[in-house]
Amino acid sequence: MGEVLGFDGSAEVGGSAGSGAGGGSVGGSVGGSRVVSVAIVDDHKFIVEGLGRSFELAGGVRVVGRAHSLAECRRMLEECERAGEGPEVMLLDVSLPDGNSLDALPELVGRWPRVRVLMLTSYAEAAVVARALAAGAAGYILKNSLSEEILEGVMAVAAGAERFLCEEAGGLVALGSGGVVSGAVGGEVVTLTRREREVLGLIVEGYTCREISERIFLSYDTVHDYYKYLRLKLGVNNTASLVREAILLGLV
Repeated sequence: MGEVLGFDGSAEVGGSAGSGAGGGSVGGSVGGSRVVSVAIVDDHKFIVEGLGRSFELAGGVRVVGRAHSLAECRRMLEECERAGEGPEVMLLDVSLPDGNSLDALPELVGRWPRVRVLMLTSYAEAAVVARALAAGAAGYILKNSLSEEILEGVMAVAAGAERFLCEEAGGLVALGSGGVVSGAVGGEVVTLTRREREVLGLIVEGYTCREISERIFLSYDTVHDYYKYLRLKLGVNNTASLVREAILLGLV
């Protein structure tokens, strides 16, 4: 079960989603039970569809919006707002085709303050969790979490929990694992976590994402997400440029 932090700062494990925030709900109800409206933003369509089916089977959640990029996310939220069906909770991936959602998070939270954002990502790094929470996320869930834990997070923040961390993310925060290395791109400091540096080093050595996944025991999709995130961080759009920048900046 995940860690739920209430508005009073008290931590609970497996906190109840049945009590919590004041304010109106746009989710509605079925048979007297509250239904939470949710939006899902992820560039992997099978994840978006799979989560939608999982929520449908579990009940209590209605998917009102789907998007696969930041641009689509903004359009989706605008359309939902016009229709009066704005989501209460949005599951948001970190690495999207048109940008890093952590950079866009303050804007999204500012424009749609009633939407609680739960990061749903492969990045199991304490630094990324901390950055997401600082940018305005209501919680952080790893993609390898059970569907029950994802549902628990949705219900918890919809009910008013200040913060929800899946079990693994909560452990990362508790450990405070750091091990970062920094460089400068365009005058801005770029910080890499230990895992990012490990993946980058293997890319520089010439390994493919498939080979890296087998070497460090991560799924291919997770390694590919790291690859996309590293390109975003270093401001490049292909592997050759990524390798060149990594060497020039002394990141490997």
